Amino acid sequence: MTRVLFVCPHNADRSPAAQAFFERRGGEARSAGPDPAVELLPVVVDALAEIGVDLSGRRPARLSAADVEWADVVVTMDCACPVIPGRTYLDWRIADPVGLCLEEARELCSAIEQRVAGLPL
Repeated sequence: MTRVLFVCPHNADRSPAAQAFFERRGGEARSAGPDPAVELLPVVVDALAEIGVDLSGRRPARLSAADVEWADVVVTMDCACPVIPGRTYLDWRIADPVGLCLEEARELCSAIEQRVAGLPL
């Protein structure tokens, strides 16, 4: 089974959403960020809750080299992370959702879900 690490700057929106979608597919995932926020972005939490994805127990986590070592695939969104040989790296250009309304957050989450669906389990 493929282990995927999702990384965005504050681990407050895109990367936790991607992690949740990958886990919902039955995969093993983590998410983290180099500069973690205090809490998840509420508009993303609300958009995901509408489709049955519960992020209420999750908190932003700091990216570590151990996370990258654990992963087979590392997906970055608007940030960099340590490069360790033998990992597959993907860079997804997904807009930062800060300042989005709920409808825009729904669209963003849908785009993330579609990309996650293309990853191998």
